Amino acid sequence: MCPSQISLPKKASPSNKENRADWQTIRSLLPFLLEFKWRVFIALSLLVFSKLANVSVPLVLKEIIDAMDKSHAVLAVPVFLVVGYGLLRLSSTLFGELRDAVFAKVTQRAIRRVALQVFEHLHSLSLRFHLERQTGGVSRDIERGTRGIGFLLNFMLFNILPTLLEIFLVAAILFSKYNVWFAVITFVTLLVYIAFTLFVTEWRMVVRRSMNDLDSKANSRAIDSLLNYETVKYFGNEQYEARRYDENMQHWEIAAVRNTTSLAYLNAGQSFIVAIGITALMLLAADEVVKGTMTLGDLVLVNVFMIQLYMPLHFLGFVYREIRHALADMEKMFSLLHEHREIADAPNAQILSVGKAEVRFEQVSFSYAPDRQILFDVNFVIPEGHTVAVVGSSGAGKSTLSRLLFRFYDVQHGRILINGQDIRSVTQSSLRAAIGIVPQDTVLFNDTIYYNIAYGRPAATREDIIAAAQAAHIHKFIESLPLGYESMVGERGLKLSGGEKQRVAIARAILKNPAILIFDEATSALDSKSEKAIQAELRTIAQDRTTLVIAHRLSTVVDADQILVMDKGCIVERGSHRELLILNKLYAQMWNLQKQEEQSHPVS
Repeated sequence: MCPSQISLPKKASPSNKENRADWQTIRSLLPFLLEFKWRVFIALSLLVFSKLANVSVPLVLKEIIDAMDKSHAVLAVPVFLVVGYGLLRLSSTLFGELRDAVFAKVTQRAIRRVALQVFEHLHSLSLRFHLERQTGGVSRDIERGTRGIGFLLNFMLFNILPTLLEIFLVAAILFSKYNVWFAVITFVTLLVYIAFTLFVTEWRMVVRRSMNDLDSKANSRAIDSLLNYETVKYFGNEQYEARRYDENMQHWEIAAVRNTTSLAYLNAGQSFIVAIGITALMLLAADEVVKGTMTLGDLVLVNVFMIQLYMPLHFLGFVYREIRHALADMEKMFSLLHEHREIADAPNAQILSVGKAEVRFEQVSFSYAPDRQILFDVNFVIPEGHTVAVVGSSGAGKSTLSRLLFRFYDVQHGRILINGQDIRSVTQSSLRAAIGIVPQDTVLFNDTIYYNIAYGRPAATREDIIAAAQAAHIHKFIESLPLGYESMVGERGLKLSGGEKQRVAIARAILKNPAILIFDEATSALDSKSEKAIQAELRTIAQDRTTLVIAHRLSTVVDADQILVMDKGCIVERGSHRELLILNKLYAQMWNLQKQEEQSHPVS
C-alpha cells in the first residue's frame, strides 16, 4: 500500500539568474584574446600608428599654410610637406584597415567559441530546464549575444582606446603650444559630453532591456505557433494566434519608439555640447590671430583639431551606447552559462561496466516538485537478459521510471543500480550509451530518413542502417519513396505518419545496439497488423537484452518475464500475465476492460 506521505528533503531551488556585472562580462572574453596574442599585439600597434598619423595631419597642414603665407618671401609650394601630408592621410586609414584585417580572426574565433560553449552547456542542463524553456526566446538571446561579442571586442579595443588616445594627444598639443584656455575648454567640453552621455545612456538601457525581453517573447510566440501549425489549423485559430503575436509586437513597438526617440534626444544634446565647445575655441583662436600671437596656420590647426576631436568624441558617445547595448544583449546569453546544472557527473565518476546488464530499483522515491510526488518506495529488479513490463493508468509514474534510468533526474530517496553500480557514480555518457529507447512520442530531426536512423550510431555503415530499417519493417516503405533514404521527414517528422515515425525510432534503437532497451508505448501508434509484426520483431531484438517495457495496451506485454502494475506511484501487483489474472485484482480488471473495448470497437 502506498504511504500517504513521505518527507523528502527539499531540493535547493536553482539559483535565480544573476546578471553579470559589465566588467565580469568583459573579463570573460579575455581568454579568447589571449589565444592570438601576436595578432592582438600587432593590431594594437597598428592602432597606435594610425592615431599618431591622424594627429600629425593638422600639424603638417599648419606648416604648409604658414610656409605659403610669407608675404615678404617668394611664394613656393612646399612639395615635401604636401607629400608628407598625403602620406599621413593615407597611413591613418591604411593602418586602421590593416588592424581590422589582423584582428578579424580573433573576433570571429571568440564568437564561435562562446556560441559553442553556450550550445554545449544547454545540452548539459537538466530535462527540467528544457521543459520550461522557450525555444524562440533562447535562440534569439544567443543570436543577439554572439553579435554583441563581435561589437564589444572591436569597438572596445579599436574605438574607445584610440579615441581616448587621440583626445589625450590633441589636448597635450593644445596645452603645450597655445594658451592654457584651449586645453581647459577642450577638457570641460569633454567632461560635460561624457557625463551627459553616461547619464542619458544609463536611462536608455532600461528601455533597451525591455525591448529585448519583448522581442524574445514575440519570437517565442511565433515559433511556438508555427511548430504547432496543425493544432492551429484544427481549431481554426489563425486569427487568434495573429492577435496574440500582435499584442506582443504592439508592446515591442512602444518600447522601440521610446528607444528611437530617446536616441534622437541624446544625439541632439551631444551635438549641442560639442557645438558650444568648438565655437568657444574658434572665438579664442580668432582673437589670438588678431592679436598676432597665433598665425593663420595656427587657426587652421585648431579648427582641424576640433573637427578631428569632434568626430571621435561624437563617435565615442555612439560606441559607448552600443557597447552598453551589446552588454545588455549578452546578459541573457551569459546567464544561460550560469544556469544551474541539476544533473552533473560526480568528480570521480567511472565508466559504466555493462556486459549483461542487470537493472535494480531500490526503494526509489521521486518528486518533480515538493508538492508533486510521483514515485513511492519503488522496488524491482530486471535480471540480465530478461524483460519486465510496467503497466498502469496514465499518471501512475510509468514513464518517470525511464527518465530516472536515463538520469534525466536524480532520485530523492533510494538508488538505481546497473550491475551493482549506482548510476549517480558513473558518467552520464557511458550510462546513456548503454541504453536504447523507443519513446511514445517520437520526434525526428528535420533531415533525411537516413540521417534520423543513423542518429542511433552516426558511425554506422549504410548496410547497418538498411539492416536496422529492415528489422523495424520500414525498409520497403522507404524504398517506395521517390528519394528513398534521402527523403526529408519535415519539422519534427511531420511528413511521416505516427506509425512511420515510430518505426524510424525502432530502427534507430536497433542500430544503437544497446545492452538495455526501453520500449515506452513503442507500438502505440501502430495498427493491429503492424503491431503484431513489430511485437514479434521487438521480442527478437529484446532477446539476451535487459528490457523495460512501459505499456498501456496489455496485449503487448503478455510475454514479459514479469509485469509490474503501478497505481499512484506505487507497485501494487507483480507477476507474470497468468499469475496476475489468477490474482484477479487491478491487472485482471484492466485486462477484462480492454478486452471488452476491443470487442466493442475492433481495430481495423
